[in-house]
Amino acid sequence: MQILVDADACPVKEETYKVALRHEMPVLIVANSYIRIPEHRLISRKIVSDGFDAADDWIAEAAGPGSIVITADILLADRALKAGARVLAPNGKAFTDASIGSAVAVRAIHADLRAGLGDGIQRGPAPFSKADRSRFLNALDAAVVALKKTRD
Repeated sequence: MQILVDADACPVKEETYKVALRHEMPVLIVANSYIRIPEHRLISRKIVSDGFDAADDWIAEAAGPGSIVITADILLADRALKAGARVLAPNGKAFTDASIGSAVAVRAIHADLRAGLGDGIQRGPAPFSKADRSRFLNALDAAVVALKKTRD
């Protein structure tokens, strides 16, 4: 059992450490550049090449039924779910087999809309809030407890 974090733009690394350490669950921070992590036997990092989607590819290969993947990347979430992992977005939303198809479709529609705008303006996600952080903490805790129950 482990938590895999798509770390380059992850706003909830500290919250992940907090929940993981409380449950004695290893965390692996995956990024294409050095990211500082706390010194603890359960927390480690994997630095991958800076190739396109290198971190996503590594996480997708490492994900499985004993993993929880933390990512905002919908395509990585889809790959991790197909590998049997549980997947959470940083805002606490769980990606599931039932929800991922529509999430991928909405992502494609948004990409088409952005391409059609042609104004050069990149629109990102809404600002991250305290409510998102709290929702993530609760969702991760619930996912870890559920994963532990399935492993026992």
